[in-house]
Amino acid sequence: MVPGGILDLLSADDRRGLLMQMPRRTYRKHDTLFHEGDPGDSVHVIEKGHVAIRTSTRAGDVATLTVLGPGGSLGEQALLAPTSVRTASAVALDLVETRVLHRAAFEQLRADHPEVERFLIEVLASQVRRLTAQLLDALYVAADERVVRRLADLVDIYGDGSPSVNLPVKQEDLASMAGTTRPTANRVLKQLESDSVLELRRGSITVIDLDRLRRLSDRR
Repeated sequence: MVPGGILDLLSADDRRGLLMQMPRRTYRKHDTLFHEGDPGDSVHVIEKGHVAIRTSTRAGDVATLTVLGPGGSLGEQALLAPTSVRTASAVALDLVETRVLHRAAFEQLRADHPEVERFLIEVLASQVRRLTAQLLDALYVAADERVVRRLADLVDIYGDGSPSVNLPVKQEDLASMAGTTRPTANRVLKQLESDSVLELRRGSITVIDLDRLRRLSDRR
């Protein structure tokens, strides 16, 4: 069963009925679930894996906005109006499995279950809170500190209760999530490695001292 999100609003029978209308999709690492500018015709609910939400600048640079894990959903905003388009791209960071809810089924769900409107409001409110927090960070928090905070956010997403967490995330992704440059992110990561908080490998970061990272992210 898909954890969290829209499905938690439904009874067991309604949930089973909805899942029958939600085909499962599988994506390999680096596959694109949808592109920025595509028609917004479906919602994806993540059953397995992690998805990066990315957008492009006019200069052609690609920025990673956030990373979503199991239970996360993406694409709700695009279903609010028939002519909506995707405002960002979604890219699989590892093997990803999603359930897809298409527009027609989504509209029927809204009609049959008024509580879905509350869910949409909560989703939008959560996104506003996230964007507000990121704006405040960008305005008032030093770049080094933002890197540490985004690293702690990724640990929360990837963590499974183990004493260490491997993050298969590139340094440029972490840098763009923190709103800084890759050299700055690399310098911060090198210092954390020197302090035995994490280990750097090609294409991944392994956090080995979770408690210390959380303390640093809270204090900074």
